[in-house]
Amino acid sequence: MLTRSGPDPKLAAPALNAGASVVLVAYMTGESLFPSIESALSQPEVAEVVIVDNGSTPGDAERLSDLAATNPSVQLLSGQGNVGFARGANLGAHAARGDLLVFLNPDAFLGPGGVAALARALEGRPSPSLVGARILNPDGSEQRGGRRGEITPLSTFLSLSTLASRIPGLKRFEVHLEDEPAPLTVIEAPTISGACFAIRRDDFAAIGGFDEGYFLHVEDIDLCWRIRQAGGQVVFQPEAEVVHVGHTSRANPLRVEYAKGRGLARFFCKRASTPLETLAALGLAPFIVAAAVVRPVFWRLGQPPA
Repeated sequence: MLTRSGPDPKLAAPALNAGASVVLVAYMTGESLFPSIESALSQPEVAEVVIVDNGSTPGDAERLSDLAATNPSVQLLSGQGNVGFARGANLGAHAARGDLLVFLNPDAFLGPGGVAALARALEGRPSPSLVGARILNPDGSEQRGGRRGEITPLSTFLSLSTLASRIPGLKRFEVHLEDEPAPLTVIEAPTISGACFAIRRDDFAAIGGFDEGYFLHVEDIDLCWRIRQAGGQVVFQPEAEVVHVGHTSRANPLRVEYAKGRGLARFFCKRASTPLETLAALGLAPFIVAAAVVRPVFWRLGQPPA
């Protein structure tokens, strides 16, 4: 049963007219969870942080409950079990009261001025539009996946298998753009990272939120695609810097990557517009899933795919 912790809704103010709501979906996150929440609360533009707890250790669950009980800027949704990221994020967005939604991974940390920069990048954009942050590794380098090109079955297979980066003639199929110089201003990008992005609450509702058919991963790719299909814009804001630790969750990495592979296969079948595209998506699906699952093996060997 879904429960809500935080200020009594009978005493709380009505829906906010201004300000941002940061939505975090947590599942066995580990030690990065509370610093991530603190990074969100430290942003002057953030009116509230909505934490959707899909499952935490008893100690973390107790700390989250105490935080929501003592901090009027924190909402906690719990008791729904592990319903997946997409559904959890939609629950958080529905409960949020800010006119700007900022989705933040619980192992990511907003840098100073991050929310303000994201909000600026949306000014004057058509509806629906969303803006992604510049996602950094702990060493300050730009993280893989923060800004990407068009995600297709072929480009995905060649990227996951590392063939696109290893064979010069296939370089044009590499969708990851972190090796290119960072732009100095806001630019359009077909796909950004779900680790941190912002969207107007009305736009998120109009587009139907995340597709809950995705359990974990690819829901961000799908959302970017649907935004562009609806005539909106997906943009990248280099001034909004977010450090994303990654791989802190206690969840089984093989299951995580398997979910990613299945999500990609589902996405390509969903976006196929011709019988030939559907056939290509179905044909490549097993290879995409296999390429995704192999990745944790490289991580454990200390040799992540390029």
